[in-house]
Amino acid sequence: MTYQAPLADMRFVMNELAGLSEVSALPGYEDVNPELADAILEEAAKFAENVLAPLNRVGDQHGNKLADAVVTTAPGFKDAYTQYVENGWGGLHAPADFGGQGMPSLIATAVEEMWKASNMAFSLCPLLTLGAIAALEHHGSDELKTIYLPKMVEGVWTGTMNLTEPQAGSDLSLVKSRAVPVGDGTYKITGQKIFITWGEHDMAENIVHLVLARLPDAPAGVKGISLFVVPKFMVNADGSLGPRNDLQCVSIEHKMGIHGSPTCVMSYGDNGGAIGYLVGEANRGLGYMFTMMNAARLGVGVEGMALASAAYQKAVGYARDRLQSRELGSDNPNPAAIIRHPDVRRMLMTMRALVEAERALTYYACAALDKAGRHPDAAERQKWGAVVGFLTPIVKGWNTENASRIASLGVQVHGGMGYIEETGAAQYLRDSRISAIYEGTNGIQAMDLVGRKTASEKGATAKAMLAEVESVVAQLRTAGLTELASGLDKALANARVATEYVVNQFESQPREVAAGSVAYLELMGLTLGGWQMGRAALIAKQKLADGEGDAAFFESKLITANFYAAYLLPQTASFADVLVNGADAVLALADDAY
Repeated sequence: MTYQAPLADMRFVMNELAGLSEVSALPGYEDVNPELADAILEEAAKFAENVLAPLNRVGDQHGNKLADAVVTTAPGFKDAYTQYVENGWGGLHAPADFGGQGMPSLIATAVEEMWKASNMAFSLCPLLTLGAIAALEHHGSDELKTIYLPKMVEGVWTGTMNLTEPQAGSDLSLVKSRAVPVGDGTYKITGQKIFITWGEHDMAENIVHLVLARLPDAPAGVKGISLFVVPKFMVNADGSLGPRNDLQCVSIEHKMGIHGSPTCVMSYGDNGGAIGYLVGEANRGLGYMFTMMNAARLGVGVEGMALASAAYQKAVGYARDRLQSRELGSDNPNPAAIIRHPDVRRMLMTMRALVEAERALTYYACAALDKAGRHPDAAERQKWGAVVGFLTPIVKGWNTENASRIASLGVQVHGGMGYIEETGAAQYLRDSRISAIYEGTNGIQAMDLVGRKTASEKGATAKAMLAEVESVVAQLRTAGLTELASGLDKALANARVATEYVVNQFESQPREVAAGSVAYLELMGLTLGGWQMGRAALIAKQKLADGEGDAAFFESKLITANFYAAYLLPQTASFADVLVNGADAVLALADDAY
């Protein structure tokens, strides 16, 4: 089965749960209506299904070839990227001032889901470009914006972010790359960067690298890092491309998955220094780069959900076609499709329910991002900004933790054939594994959640969001959805106990709270996912009562929400228990006893 965009659920979530109408009411988005959103989604689905999806396995099998510092992408990728640019997809979410269409994050996220589900390796190139565009738009000089942004928005130039180095990992205070001023606002950059996604390729005319480096007089640590634009090819005064800059890809990483995406080791200044241009003020580069990283963290959450959705689709297709063993309790002696077997249904329902909850929570977060950026009322912008800040580590962490689990279930549904590469199920497992590591590992996301997003504000945003959950519990009871209400109410109680623990203990016992921080992230993901499933169930029940829309779709919504409450929400109790009572067991063993 090839990928098919789940447009019905995407439209439902966008309109009913994320609130497209509220986003459309924001200044600058008045022309964004359901009809326009539908048209964009329909066209994106065609591109994802007909152009990107057929190349997914091609990229996995062929990978990229490096010869004489030139990276040749997998067959078909360059042509697909040309179509991507010609169809204007690169500018969908980019600023209108530089040639973009300026669509809301909500719509851009739905489109991005399709790119990632159909071909994650390909999707990483435009994802990094959009992040680089955001960093330059917010922090670059007018001159840098004028030179670089129009071509990047058009897509004929792509962008990267060059953060870490062999000795640094996630600790960017250890960055050693150097930037020496040479006059006229230019710098010579030297150093090596690793894990540079799409750092070199043959799909675009130019590649605009954003590079973290230190000035000669920079203070130690993260306070001494500056950000530089370092183009692959120099740009002449008339906008044409000049000579090659002193930078090159010296190797491509041999990865577990996403083989179609070249992950490069980049070397700067092997012949005297690569020319770079300072972005913003000196020694503030890490803060500027977080503009790019925060957007990328939501994007990685989207990719976790998207890959899980694609793995679910493939598993369902196989389960419908695969005949094996008679159906339990049936008089028919013939083998049944394995979708009739209870444990296969357990796996499929787990995959389905988690994907639906993740999509709803992710789209909700992206709509909140739109409101935080454009709401005319400052207090509302502040409120929605806090919501985005709180949800970002959850969307990134919870979605990507689940991505590997869901893809693994997809392999399990296939049985032995899932372990055979030709079915394609294993690729989703391999491709999804990086998402829990990208843009700060999930342990880092969990520490951000318990420290900066919960304890530091005495749980204000967490408690406000849990109050929203409580409101939905009450509505579910009123609507007669008592089992769903009961399951969500128990999860709510667990989330409140856990939040109080984080608020009360983090300052005095940070290591103990950190030991259970991932459990807290998962608990909040499950609970807030359940909140969205509860909201979906309320809407579905009302639609059925009113005789509106596709009855089978809404009945499925109710069934899936009930499964989520009965089968998944009970896990919140164990996560809360691990957080509150499990720290000693984590921290007790001496270092030399491992």
